[in-house]
Amino acid sequence: MRNTKPSVKDFSKSLIQADTVTLGRAITLIESKKTEDKKFADALLEKILPSTGKSLRIGITGSPGVGKSTFIEAFGKYLTSRGKKIAVLAVDPSSMKTRGSILGDRTRMEELSKDACAFIRPTSSGNSLGGVADRTRETILLCEAAGYEIIIVETVGVGQSETAVRNMVDFFLLLQLAGAGDELQGIKKGIMEMADAIIITKADGENEKKAKQAQTEFQHALHLFQPSTSGWTPKVLTTSALQKKGIAEAWKMIESFHEVTKANNSFQENREQQKLAWFHENIQLMMKEKILQSKKTLSKIQMLEKKINLGKILPSAAAKEILKGL
Repeated sequence: MRNTKPSVKDFSKSLIQADTVTLGRAITLIESKKTEDKKFADALLEKILPSTGKSLRIGITGSPGVGKSTFIEAFGKYLTSRGKKIAVLAVDPSSMKTRGSILGDRTRMEELSKDACAFIRPTSSGNSLGGVADRTRETILLCEAAGYEIIIVETVGVGQSETAVRNMVDFFLLLQLAGAGDELQGIKKGIMEMADAIIITKADGENEKKAKQAQTEFQHALHLFQPSTSGWTPKVLTTSALQKKGIAEAWKMIESFHEVTKANNSFQENREQQKLAWFHENIQLMMKEKILQSKKTLSKIQMLEKKINLGKILPSAAAKEILKGL
């Protein structure tokens, strides 16, 4: 494998030519913990940077059972039917024992995975918050370089902070079920405040009336929040992925959001803020890695951990002790 790996120049050329095998290999390199792979991945990202940033990035979240994968498949098929190239970064919950992916989104989006204009990459969320994989941002850049116009990031949606995904997408979509007992009082206010739109899923059959009622309630609730700085007023729609109802309207709404935020420059401002947030997050991560690489520091940490457990020192004071030695 090592002997057959092409140069960064050849690798980037294949990637920009939309070779999906190369894209898959590039993402594997990005996710690798090996030093050699990390260096190659960093060089590759630098090389393809001019070919990135031209997609529309959509984050989709919602509680388990809300039908995220079913919605994304119907939505994705609609987009590819309109000639769009889409990439779905579907982040699965991780096994606490193996850190491996549990659900496997290719089996949950069978039709979309066969579509030549779609690329699906299920990855494990590992230890990261927000249900997004450690290198999701880098994976987005690789997909953009490969020519994918719309990048969908599906989060785990099991209660972690959703701020992580909000800080890497342009449009944040919250999926909700009608009559599931989580309307208004049960739904996290913070997630609703971050949402650019709410979609009530499974609005068909006996659920259709409940979905319409939930739509009215959520729309009213959104008016109680502070107006968005983007100039966009969040919308609430109903959809039925099975009956393909509301899917075209959902895309039309996202297109409208894109036009509004591009016109008032908030789209670009949001992207710039996200890059700075990424920069500061990396500083924190690299500082932590550097601290943990020192055997002397690790020994000191273990000693302080014992003192904390014995009640001899506060955790905050112990952390200051570590920083004194740097």
